[in-house]
Amino acid sequence: MLNKDIENLLWHLQDIKKGFLNGSLFYFFNSLSLIFAEKIMIIKRVDSSDIDFQNLVKFLDEDLAIRDGKDHAFYHQFNGIDLLKNCIVVYVDSIAVSCGAFKIFSEDTVEIKRMYTSPMQRGKGLAGKALTELETWAKESGFDRCVLETGIMQPEAIALYEKMGYKRIPNYGQYIGIENSVCYEKEI
Repeated sequence: MLNKDIENLLWHLQDIKKGFLNGSLFYFFNSLSLIFAEKIMIIKRVDSSDIDFQNLVKFLDEDLAIRDGKDHAFYHQFNGIDLLKNCIVVYVDSIAVSCGAFKIFSEDTVEIKRMYTSPMQRGKGLAGKALTELETWAKESGFDRCVLETGIMQPEAIALYEKMGYKRIPNYGQYIGIENSVCYEKEI
């Protein structure tokens, strides 16, 4: 399909070059939009040693340092990736653009961690796909529930989690009494 679109694009470029613009411009842009709509998305299960996962987490930490401000050091201490065994990386056209992970929280529960999508890729449903993959992997591993913490300075994350069926719960563990934290859970 992509080769046919490229052939059409080249044909229309020749048409435009010859000066036949009566309708060819429409077909040119239509062919171009088809080519760019044919993005290939792959979700890869990895661990925290994966270099693409590590690079995306660096971008996440830079973003959170700005959003969290003076509170960043507090949150950062709970977000080490050294021992994460269940991580995913989302690729669009072979470029790593989104990530997430989970770790064991209790006998039947995992905690979702390190969710991030590159700013240029936001609003395309990639974070939802990443979260669904993490939930599927957790379910396959015998877990029944996911919990997570996010910050009030991350409205996109809050909207995503609520859209994906997560329910707000009282803050747990190290987040008890932390006003900037919001905790959620979901049965999977």
